[in-house]
Amino acid sequence: MANAGRTGQQLRAALAPGVAAVIADMTATRFCDSSGISMLVQAHGQAAANGTELRLVVASAAVLRTLTLTGLDQLLPIYPSLSQALAAGPAPRPETHHE
Repeated sequence: MANAGRTGQQLRAALAPGVAAVIADMTATRFCDSSGISMLVQAHGQAAANGTELRLVVASAAVLRTLTLTGLDQLLPIYPSLSQALAAGPAPRPETHHE
């Protein structure tokens, strides 16, 4: 709760149009409450609107459990380490059909 606002501002600044991927390194995060979840949902919305992939790095089992219980693990790719998030290739793009 103490830093969700500041973190949200940093994420919103990073999620600019034309940016392919943003990695939110949450390895130091030990607790994520509703304000943190709300910030991540808003960041996901902005990322989707800009065509940016938002990736999370989560080391804490408690934080991962919170993200799983709220369904955020279905919206955002979550990695156990920064190196794995960096090594991940681009997200598959939905196919577009032209007729």
